[in-house]
Amino acid sequence: MTRAGKGKVYLVGAGPGDPGLLTLKGRECLEKADVVIYDYLANRAFLEYAGEGTELIYVGKKAGSHTMGQSAINELIVQKAGEGRVVVRLKGGDPFIFGRGGEEAVDLCRAGVDFEVVPGITSAISVPAYAGIPLTHRDHTSTVAFITGHEDPLKEKSEIAWEKLSTGAGTLVFLMGVGNLPGIADRLMSCGRPPGTPVALIRRGTLPEQTTVVGNLGNIADLARENRIRPPAIIVVGEVVTLRDDLNWFETRPLFGRRIVVTRAREQASGFLRKLRDLGAEGVEFPTIEVTPPEDQGPLDRAIRTIDDYDWLLFTSVNGVRFFLRRLGHLGKDVRDLNGIKIGVIGPKTGAPWGDMGIRPDLMPDEYRAEAVVESFLESGGIKGLKILIPRAARAREVLPEQLRRAGADVDVVSAYQTVSPDHHTGRVKELLAGGDIDMVTFTSSSTVTNFVGMFGPHKGELCRWMSRVAVACIGPVTARTAEDNGFRVDLIPEEYTIEAFTRGIVEYFSIQQGI
Repeated sequence: MTRAGKGKVYLVGAGPGDPGLLTLKGRECLEKADVVIYDYLANRAFLEYAGEGTELIYVGKKAGSHTMGQSAINELIVQKAGEGRVVVRLKGGDPFIFGRGGEEAVDLCRAGVDFEVVPGITSAISVPAYAGIPLTHRDHTSTVAFITGHEDPLKEKSEIAWEKLSTGAGTLVFLMGVGNLPGIADRLMSCGRPPGTPVALIRRGTLPEQTTVVGNLGNIADLARENRIRPPAIIVVGEVVTLRDDLNWFETRPLFGRRIVVTRAREQASGFLRKLRDLGAEGVEFPTIEVTPPEDQGPLDRAIRTIDDYDWLLFTSVNGVRFFLRRLGHLGKDVRDLNGIKIGVIGPKTGAPWGDMGIRPDLMPDEYRAEAVVESFLESGGIKGLKILIPRAARAREVLPEQLRRAGADVDVVSAYQTVSPDHHTGRVKELLAGGDIDMVTFTSSSTVTNFVGMFGPHKGELCRWMSRVAVACIGPVTARTAEDNGFRVDLIPEEYTIEAFTRGIVEYFSIQQGI
């Protein structure tokens, strides 16, 4: 219950950056928020959990550059809650670990605003873990200390007891201390920590661009300068750093550090993106198609109403199955009305929705080609005189229907769905392509290629130049031909035209590039 009709504030820790490290409760808060006030360090992917009408307010809080001062942020939080709204204050890491969440909570308390703290996974423990460094280990140390790196270690009066700290804990973790690294190292050594003490610098921890530099107190400042380590970064000091040699699990994944654009429709891209991310890549979601019902559903409706006239239903995509079944239900029918009609699918993925209903397709060729489909029909008892319905995408290629007709079948083709270009900006992808920061662009259909090119409009000439520096992967030869027709060099086509084989091909491609 809120007090005096006021809203409520959730101080939510967003974790270190990996979207998978946001807590379930943090997500729940974002889903019900009216307002989200977020920092630079909070991964923007989290904002997708907010509702469509949620007000999103960026308040900066980036090292060396603050869009809004802390006192102004506190006032803003109180103001929005005072309007009777549910406010999420989204902060990188944990709100109460060098996150100034305590100051925000004090102001909320003084203003009489109800609030809850939703802890986040602090970068102090998660980032070293992603670098293969356990902060405690029974063979090395049982003590750890967390220290702000913002304070200048050389100032006359320090709030940090350096003499006690330097040797008082086995592992020292400094947050936000890269700018003060030379002074931190000097102060630790002058207060008794040996120059040979192992040190790790971890930049952009838990993200695909994570970078780790290992040295010791005597040389870490020089190594940081040579490797151009900039904030945000974590400094870990202690013998546990040596365990990284064996425990470095994150940076050794096969696609680690690769940035791969996925152009597939959003509702189908999640599985592919998850596979890429599990292998270490940063999957850039950039849907170039949106799957919708056809503009005219009359032909599909007429075919469904006369479904008993057909001997076979033949599907060439999961979307064809999905939209056909949806329309079947809309017209008051269900799969029982397909009794006696045989079902053919182009491959196992297209057959999966039928399998989920306990229906085994009667035909599924070993190869995903029109010729293989015709051969499968011939092997299953002949094709001449069969009446076949193909619910598929609007404006699809005519190769399969034509070959079936030449073999003697009576084929009706109806539009079950259409693919359209979604209405969103190319800004981020354009910037990444222009800067040479994309490793690969993936295409899973000819329409993804065509729409991808179309979305860049007048920049097509520049797009071809940018794409010449990028690997292009296509799920099959038809898609590859469309890519080549648009001026792209195709580097990868898997032997099987499935997402699983596509993913394996991507791993193999980059392994060869790295000489593995």
